[in-house]
Amino acid sequence: MKKFKSIMMMMAGMLMCMPAMAQSSELQWVEDLRKMDSSQLTLLIIVGVVLLVILILLVLMVYMMSFMAEVFKRQNPALANQPSWWDEFKLKYITGRLKPAGSKEERDLELDHSYDGIVELDNHMPPWLANVFYITIAFGVLYFTYFSVLGLGKTQVEEYEEELRIASIQIEAYKAQAASSIDENSVVFDATREALTTGKKIYDANCAACHAMDGGGGVGPNLTDEYWIHGGSIQDIFTVVKYGVVEKGMIPWQDQLSPEEMQQVSSYIMTLTNTTPANPKEPQGEKYQPTIEEPIDVLGEEELGVEEAE
Repeated sequence: MKKFKSIMMMMAGMLMCMPAMAQSSELQWVEDLRKMDSSQLTLLIIVGVVLLVILILLVLMVYMMSFMAEVFKRQNPALANQPSWWDEFKLKYITGRLKPAGSKEERDLELDHSYDGIVELDNHMPPWLANVFYITIAFGVLYFTYFSVLGLGKTQVEEYEEELRIASIQIEAYKAQAASSIDENSVVFDATREALTTGKKIYDANCAACHAMDGGGGVGPNLTDEYWIHGGSIQDIFTVVKYGVVEKGMIPWQDQLSPEEMQQVSSYIMTLTNTTPANPKEPQGEKYQPTIEEPIDVLGEEELGVEEAE
């Protein structure tokens, strides 16, 4: 009866602690629980109550069985000397039958050497360890047959190659998403061979008619000198390519080129600066000076200890 009371008190304590644990927990299942609607929560509560009732019935059955076994032992003293099923289970599968300490059977197991009076016994391997060893052998045979003989499962090399394939697909998807989100604020100069080659093809097909094949200019301004009408940074060039300059005859290309293609052709146009065209057009606009950002960790004169010369 005392055991039954202690078990019931332990279960009650666990149930009382569950709300506090749920409030302080940051596990995913807690967030999922909060997102459930009323019908789902009602169903979950019903399932929980049913499981709790089943658990209580199991505890009651165990208690009744132990109570009946105790009654039978008191009515029949011969049953009291018989080992329980748990004792039999431990002897057969866990500890094994050990020799009584100090008995002749134990002395027969003593080996010839001893250390500081400590004698080693030649006991058999415990049943639980032997069973684990047999299980590992069976698992090894099944594993070898499944992967190497039948070839049903993927080897580590095949799993690695599959992960590489999935990763390459994810990388391509990420690149496609990143390329589609390029605008005049996020555009960067792409100096890769692939980007500049593609940019040159786009330039030759769409821009050379007004700016010449070598960028020297024609109807449009010269793209090889340091003078720019609308700015010479990659952001400025991308903006002109994207939105155009309609009053000057420059059409917007945002409907005909993708954001990535506009970045590629803008990057190629920047590579034409300081080249020598065949018939360069006179400079137009203002000279572009690239902005050089001052490093934020530069030491001033005071930190360097510089003193004015007298």
